[in-house]
Formats: sequence, C-alpha cells, structure tokens
Amino acid sequence: MEQPSRRNVLMTGGVLGALGALSVATPAQARPLWTWSPKGSVVGAGKGVDPRWVWDEEADPLVASLIDRGDVPKVNMLLKTWTKNGQALPSGLPADLRAFIEKARQLPSWADQTKLATAFRFNQKRGTYLGVSYGFASGMMSTVIPHEARAVYYSKGGADMRDRITKTAKLGYDIGTRNAFLPDGEMIVTCVKTRLAHAGVRHLLPQSPYWTKVADEQIPISQADMMVTWHSLPTTVMKQLNRWKVPIPADESAAFLHSWQLTAHMLGILDEYIPNSWDEANAQAAQVLDPVLAPTPEGVKLADILLHLGVTIDGGILTTHILGALTRYMLGDQICGWLQIPREPVWDPAFEAFWPTFVAIKEGLLKITDAPPGLLQIYWAFDEIIRLGTLLFLSGGNLPISIQIPTTNNPNY
Repeated sequence: MEQPSRRNVLMTGGVLGALGALSVATPAQARPLWTWSPKGSVVGAGKGVDPRWVWDEEADPLVASLIDRGDVPKVNMLLKTWTKNGQALPSGLPADLRAFIEKARQLPSWADQTKLATAFRFNQKRGTYLGVSYGFASGMMSTVIPHEARAVYYSKGGADMRDRITKTAKLGYDIGTRNAFLPDGEMIVTCVKTRLAHAGVRHLLPQSPYWTKVADEQIPISQADMMVTWHSLPTTVMKQLNRWKVPIPADESAAFLHSWQLTAHMLGILDEYIPNSWDEANAQAAQVLDPVLAPTPEGVKLADILLHLGVTIDGGILTTHILGALTRYMLGDQICGWLQIPREPVWDPAFEAFWPTFVAIKEGLLKITDAPPGLLQIYWAFDEIIRLGTLLFLSGGNLPISIQIPTTNNPNY
C-alpha cells in the first residue's frame, strides 16, 4: 500500500493542525488492503479509496476553525435550542457553520420515506430485542474496538462516561421513533451534532500526549473507524436477531437497514462506503470489524465503568452481575475474557435458558393477529417506557440531551 503523505492526508481528510507526515508503518497499515468495492454501496459507485485515509473534508476544517477562534462555547449554547429536524436554526450562529448545517441536514436523494415508515413498524415489534442488542452487543462491543475505545477514553467523553453513554443512547432512541427523519423528529439533529462532535475530536485528540502514545493512527475517527462502529450497530444487531431465529419479513429487514444507511449518511460517512444490502454489509464487516476486535487497557476500564452504571440503583449488588451476564450471553466467552468480566454462576445459565424462551413466547404472540387487541401497541408502549426511563436515568433527569462540540480532551489525561 502506498504510504499517504501529509499533503494527501490533509487534502483527503480536511484535518488541520501540525500532525506531521505519516511515516512509520503501524499495525493498522499492516491489515489487509481495502478491497470492498463501491459497486456494493447505496450509490453503486465511488473512488474506492481506502477509508482509513479519509475523514470529513467538510466538517473537519470548519470545526477546527470554530475551536481555534473560540466560537465553540457560544455555538454549543445556541445549538441547545435546535432540537427538531425541521426547526429553523437559531440566530447568531457563525455564517460558515450555518451554511454547513443547512447542507448537512438535507436527506440524500435515495432516502425512502416508505421504507422509513416500515422501519418504525419493525421497531414496534422488536423494540425489546433492539434495546438489549444495542446496549449489550453493540455498546459493549465498542470497548473491544481499539480505535474507538482509545478515542473515547482520552477525549472529553472519557471524563464523564455517563454523559457520553447518554448521548450515544439518544441516537439509538431517536432512530427508533415514528418520526425519526421527519420534520418533527430529532434524528437528523442528533446526527449532524454528532458529526460536529466527531470533527472536534479529530482536531483535539492528536494534541493529547496520552492518546498519541498508544494510538496506531495519527488522526482518529476515519471513515473506516466510523464504518467499524456502524457495523457494531445494525450489522451486529441483525446477526443477533438471526441467532435468536426471529422471523423478520423481507420488507422490514430492508427497511431497518435503510434507516441505518440513512443514519450513516447523515453522520458524514460517504455514500460509497455504505453497503446496499445485508450481504454487502456482512462482507464489509468481515473485512473491517471482525479482524480489529481486541482488548486494550482503555477498553477494559471503559467496560468496567459501563457494568457499574447501575451502582446508584442497588450498589451493584445485582445490576453489575446481571449486566455482566447479559454481555457474556450477547458477545461470548472470548470477548468477556478480554474485558475481564467474571462468570456469573447464577445469571449466566439463567440468560441462556430464559432469553430463547422469552423470544419464542413473544414471537408466538405476535403471530396471533389482533389477539389480544392492540398487542403491538402494548409492546411498543412498554418498550417506550423502558427507553425513556433509560435516558432519564443516564441523563440524571436533565432533558433534553444536547450533543456538543468538545473544546478539550479528557482533563484527567
């Protein structure tokens, strides 16, 4: 593989700052060459550039400028009031930021509102499974994705993991709502703000001596990193549903994928990297996600923090053990070994026995048309209470949740 020069990196990624030339080969560079074809993407074409050397050429220089000129505190304050997709942007925003957001909030031409409506029907039926999978398959998997674990740990988010998880949970909540991408929904806002936050991390994290000491990349959150995280969500969740033998109609399966394809686009992932089918998603995940999973000291610490989030409820008497057992059931012995999660002699076999039975019973009831009446709505109301309760717990009751551009790295490191 040709070694990227400083000039090529900055031109491709749009990242400012004196990062120096990319000179010495790293473990990331030693991975197999990028071979996934853009013909398998949602647009069916592209340059085919290795996504490890592509960042966000629109957001990165803009946010770097906002940080360097001291505009971020004012911007964060103003953007707190922007909560709905179709809402006018607040007055007082810098002109360059306003122009960026107005462009970034537009749905792509391939967005399909019919599929999004079907995706909501899928979420209604499978909300319980999705919530558990997002939390204990996707969420805990993030701690064994080295680039993600290190970026989280040494950036500002690592200083307050409850706040960091709250903002991540908001994205998972928003995508499951009826109006996620409609004017009165919030998913577009959440994606655009997350895109700005990522650009802030790209600018700030290379300035951290703690991160640069352990990182095998010079600029964090590349397009490859973002796709790895993306696969830890919908691709991993769908594999879990298939593992549990959940019968999913083809139109609902495609619609669920479409909602996440659209999310990838709104987060700033280039269309040429977004798979156009589950087969393509699985093929890409086999190349970019599966080979990178590994333990890191940072990931082990983050996992421990996540497992102890319920300490305020019961002092960890039950919650920590239950969360650990759920993680083992979702991700298996190897990953739990990496994360130093102990076996639970009571809860491990309980989940092995209980969860398949729970899924079978729920799916059996769903097959009985309108018996009892409104069963789907009852399920959805129950799941919604749980999801909202989770957000309230994580946020400490501080709603609405506002995703912000960082101005510092983790002050503890």
